[in-house]
Amino acid sequence: MAKDAYLVGLIGAGIGPSLSPALHEREAGRQGLRYLYRLIDIDALGVPPEAVGDLVRAARDLGFDGLNITHPCKQLVIEHLDALAPQAEALGAVNTVVFEADGRAVGHNTDVTGFAASFARGLRDAPLERVVQLGAGGAGAAVAHATLTLGAERVTVVDALADRAVDLAGALNRYFGAGRAVAAEPERLPELLAGADGLVHATPTGMAAHPGLPLPAELLRPELWVAEVVYRPLETELVRTARSSGCAVLDGGGMAVFQAADAFRLFTGREADASRMLADIGELTESAESAERPAGQVV
Repeated sequence: MAKDAYLVGLIGAGIGPSLSPALHEREAGRQGLRYLYRLIDIDALGVPPEAVGDLVRAARDLGFDGLNITHPCKQLVIEHLDALAPQAEALGAVNTVVFEADGRAVGHNTDVTGFAASFARGLRDAPLERVVQLGAGGAGAAVAHATLTLGAERVTVVDALADRAVDLAGALNRYFGAGRAVAAEPERLPELLAGADGLVHATPTGMAAHPGLPLPAELLRPELWVAEVVYRPLETELVRTARSSGCAVLDGGGMAVFQAADAFRLFTGREADASRMLADIGELTESAESAERPAGQVV
């Protein structure tokens, strides 16, 4: 008999503004489920990212059905799991953990499918010959895989940590074939973006806890499409600046919704209605940002 009650959570740093609880709980409510989604913020707990294993074990012992995992724990969590789904293993990053009936903790990655579905919906005809990606962490690994799966000829990975960019490019080439990915240093961004079709942003910059622009605004030009991974706020400084520069822009909301819908299915065995969840995220972000706006401020 299918369950009608679920306890899930999110482990990460600075996740207080996350809309995942509301996204999951709204969809569950429409399906007649009792569904409780808890935030497990390592900053609030005062523990380091390396404590993710202890938190996963505690959640399993407390009867959680599953967990979402976000920055900075998507790669650190792997060694604490019993098994990985093939895509998570290929990526070396996990954003969803399912506690199975036999007690095993199995890692999945719904960021790949989430980004691919969002890109196909929002930038369907965007050219994909030369793509520059900022960020080689857990989210970066997922969106680079998605971008190459969508047909990108080459992805140039740029990260402040040079070794991390090199490692990701190497992993992509082993999976997709030699020459499909290359690592580059941030100092090369001006020349790289001058000849690129698009920019994928996959660092925490722009999140509520990490405000700002991840690159100089003058590097954005109208011929360049820009895809953002950060969704909270929905209009990051990068999204706003790219739009004002005339770029075709994909905000992070679609990826957030489609990955959440896939995670919902993994947790419950039920299909989520992504179209309803897309409407939810627009309403939720508008409401949250309005509540945070100083009294009397007009936008």
